[in-house]
Amino acid sequence: MSLMRDLIAGLPDQLRWAAGTAVPVLPPATEGLVLGMGGSGFAGDVAAAIAAGQGRRVTARKDYGIPGWAVGTRPAVVAVSHSGNTEETLDGVGAAAEAGLSIAVAVTGGALMTLAVARGWPVLAVPPGPQPRAAAGYLVGATLRLLESAGVVTDTIPALEEAAGVVASLLEGPAEELAQELAAELAGRIVIVYGTGPITAAAAGRWKTQINENGKAAAWWSLFPELDHNEIVGWGANPAARDAVGVVFLEDPDDHPRIRIRADLTARLMEGVRIAGRVGAIGAGPLARLFSLVVVGDLLSVVLAERADIDPVPVEVIEKLKGMLRE
Repeated sequence: MSLMRDLIAGLPDQLRWAAGTAVPVLPPATEGLVLGMGGSGFAGDVAAAIAAGQGRRVTARKDYGIPGWAVGTRPAVVAVSHSGNTEETLDGVGAAAEAGLSIAVAVTGGALMTLAVARGWPVLAVPPGPQPRAAAGYLVGATLRLLESAGVVTDTIPALEEAAGVVASLLEGPAEELAQELAAELAGRIVIVYGTGPITAAAAGRWKTQINENGKAAAWWSLFPELDHNEIVGWGANPAARDAVGVVFLEDPDDHPRIRIRADLTARLMEGVRIAGRVGAIGAGPLARLFSLVVVGDLLSVVLAERADIDPVPVEVIEKLKGMLRE
């Protein structure tokens, strides 16, 4: 078993760790702002989807600084950085501190940990690991627990426990079987992932980035119903593009009924485009359903790497870019 497969196999334990870890007390807030990039930034995507389902608002910030509205609305700021050295996140933390916002951090170490200790900000120390993208359970769980401590979301512990159980069940065989089936249709193609709502949007973004990083391959994602107002037309005039891609639909039981109809009709109208499969989320709660899709996508990205005889772990071009930015 490869290192990345070992890391994926540890996802249930990561989620259980998050459910059981002690969390610092945060000042109350009515909404949240999650600062994070890449694998760490996925935590903000998940938090935004979960909060939306509870009638609350969390914004994922994947950029330098903070949004202008944050100065007035005073969200609970959660800075997530696996390494603790993410340039954009550190810049955002500096802007949040200058604005006098409440800041908590989820981090393994690095400059962010040092800064948080020096400033007395609440810290949820995340177990270290080789890659941020392989620490999704830790980072998502830590972010949700911190936001719950601020009163922005609720019921995170049972949600994390359910997600761990669903992922563990899928890792016993069904997720691997589905990943292999999808990979047979997608190998050598540009993967496009279609989401159908808040839960599947977060999962689709995760599939895209995992295929980029683990599979070292191009991938994109789009979301219903917006794609029916533009992208659906784009399949018409370029047969070469149709032949180069494979599309996966991610679907959730809580999707708007009109979205289900749209997905069915869109699939029928995508003549000549290879639709590799339609993957449905499973689980009672939204977090479990989201992670039921995440684990399939994670495994798919590794299977695609294996088929291409590629080691999924290194991300040399990212490290090269970071080095160039420091020059």
